[in-house]
Parts: sequence; structure tokens; C-alpha cells
Amino acid sequence: MEEERLERLRGYLVEELGPENAREDAVIMQKITALVGEEHRKSPMTLAVRSRLAAELFASVRGLGLLQELLDDPEVTEIMVNGPERIFVEKDGKIRRWERSFPSEEKLMDLIRQVAGKCDRVINEQSPVVDARLADGSRVCAVVPPVALGGAVLSIRKFPKEPITLSELVRLGTIPGEAADFLARLVRAGYSVLIGGGTSAGKTTFLNALSACIPKDERIVTVEDNAELVLQGLENLVRLEAKSSNLEGAADITIRDLVKASLRMRPDRIVVGEVRGGEAVDLLQALNTGHEGSLSTIHANSAEDMVSRLEMMVLMAFPLPLPAIRRQIASGVDIFVFLKRHRDGKRRVVEIMETDGLFEDNVRLRPLFLWDAEDGRLRQAGKLLHTEKLSRI
Repeated sequence: MEEERLERLRGYLVEELGPENAREDAVIMQKITALVGEEHRKSPMTLAVRSRLAAELFASVRGLGLLQELLDDPEVTEIMVNGPERIFVEKDGKIRRWERSFPSEEKLMDLIRQVAGKCDRVINEQSPVVDARLADGSRVCAVVPPVALGGAVLSIRKFPKEPITLSELVRLGTIPGEAADFLARLVRAGYSVLIGGGTSAGKTTFLNALSACIPKDERIVTVEDNAELVLQGLENLVRLEAKSSNLEGAADITIRDLVKASLRMRPDRIVVGEVRGGEAVDLLQALNTGHEGSLSTIHANSAEDMVSRLEMMVLMAFPLPLPAIRRQIASGVDIFVFLKRHRDGKRRVVEIMETDGLFEDNVRLRPLFLWDAEDGRLRQAGKLLHTEKLSRI
């Protein structure tokens, strides 16, 4: 009954506003108030019901309809829609099913098309995947049939409104204070750091926190697939975001294109949101040509695996001899930080490794901090060998 009433009133509202919904929020709320008031006179509702109906009507034309409630909830970090009837949310690192659902597959598809349109993208059978971001920075991935076999799928990963600091990560148990202070010194001194982990391990959040340690007088260029980084306290900051071809037929602008362009912008450091393909070649070249202290993230299963992943991504883009690639990694990346999401839902740093040149033609990593599974904490496992850059601070 409530869904039917919502859809009926939404139809009236959209008809009054026009197809583009091009009105100021205050004007929209006036019309919604009038519609809900008229409905109340016909069929009395409690104040709570009227307020909820007004909020859902507004969300249906300005927000994300049914999902707006979850977007507005600061405790929700991820929204996962597996078809119209199965919606899951992540809170406190735990995934649970939400009690509400879409009335039909078509309503879910309408929402997905609305999201794609706001991002200047189109999604249909010919182009069934959209990867974009909302105005608040939330990352969105939508997949529709025929690729999605069980119905349309929508995932939204939210990010904190305010950037999380290293001290906050220490309080949350992501990293102990000793290790956080150690990494902060390395970033200030210009050590290049690569942050690895699995999906939703906290890589981007950790990168944002480390960025606060970059000296304020440096020029930074960030390169991202979808703009998620919130670098802290940097005035001389340039942000670049890749673009896919859009409704007007504009050409793709890839991460590789932007990394190459960033080198012409006189950066002191380059921050690549995530290395996932051929841009690994350009990033390693940047690290080996005067852009020390650069930062990036990578999907991997361990610190050792981060090295292998870099090698594979370079080989996929450019058939360099493997020994040459390994020399580039050994001389360009100083520190590998690996995060893991544990069974309790907490994200924690479990490895901090230092690059120590080549040994038998392989990149050698020395452990500085390692996770102790017995007492569940990160412990120091060695001392920094290459301390030359620390003299800068």
C-alpha cells in the first residue's frame, strides 16, 4: 500500500517538475509538502508517516530513492543490491541483509539508469557495466543483464565525509602507534610507498591518512580512475580523474594518459589511486626519474604478491625483460605496506616491508613490521636498512 502511494505521488511530482527535474530543492520540497498534505486530507496519516513519505519522494527525484536512507546512514559503509529483493549492507565490518526491497526489477533498473545518467554514462544490454562515482564521492558499480544472470546488480561503497587521520587509525586498531609514527617519518622523508590488500581492505583510507604526512610546500598530482582520495592539508594539489566514453561519444581518457600528463606538470610527488594495469609502467618510470615519495595502492594477497602483481602488469603493457622490470621495482619502490581484513571485520596492517635490492634476480623484501597471529598485533621485526633519505627531515 505504501509503495503504491509513493509511486502514485511520485508520478504527480515528476509530471509537475518536468522530465529533467530541473528545480531548486526548496521548490521541490514545497510541491512535495502540498502533495503530502492533499494526500493526508484524503487519507489521514500520522506525522511520522507523512515525514517519511516526503523524504522518500524527495529522494526519488533528487537522491537514490529507496537506497537514500542507507546513503544517509553514517554507519553504513557499503550497499550491495543483488536484484530487486536482496539488499545487503555493511556496518562495523559485518555484512547483513536489509529488510527492505525494490517492488520490481524495473524499479531497480530505473534507479540504475538514473545513477548512470547523473554520471554522464549509459547502461543497457549493449553497455551493461558502469563504474563511476556519485556527487558525494561514493564509488558505484552497476551490472545489468545479460551480463548479470540473476538480475541487475548495484554496489555502492561509501567513504567518510571527513578524512580519517593516522591517529584515528591507531585508535581503531588498524595500525599501532609505533608503526604509524615510523611510516609518517618515511613519507615526510620522501620514501615511495606502495599499499596493498584485497577488496575492501582499507587501502584508499590508509593512503588518505598517509597523505597528511607529505610536506605542505610540495606540489602533488593525483591520478585516479574514480576520484576518491581526500589528500589532507595540501595547497599545491592537482587532481586528475580518468573518463570513459560518454553519451556524446567523447574518447576514453585512461590512467596511463593521466600519469603521462602528470609528469609534465612539475610534480614533486605523484599519487596514483590504484595501479591495476599498464599504468604500472609509467608509475615505475616516474619513481625512477626524480619523483621519490610517490604513493599508490594495488590489489594483492601479500607484500611478496604485490611485487609479482607489478611485474605482471608491466609485462601485460610492455614486453620488457623480467630482470629489467625487477630492477625498476627494486630502485623505485622503497616500502610495501600490506593490509588485511580479518574475520571480525576489522582492517589491519599486517606487513611493512623494505625493498633491499635484488637477490638471485628477484626483488628482496626485508620485514620491518609483521603481524603476530598468537597475540593478534603488529610487531617490529627489523630495523630500516636504507636510512639515507631520513637525513632530509
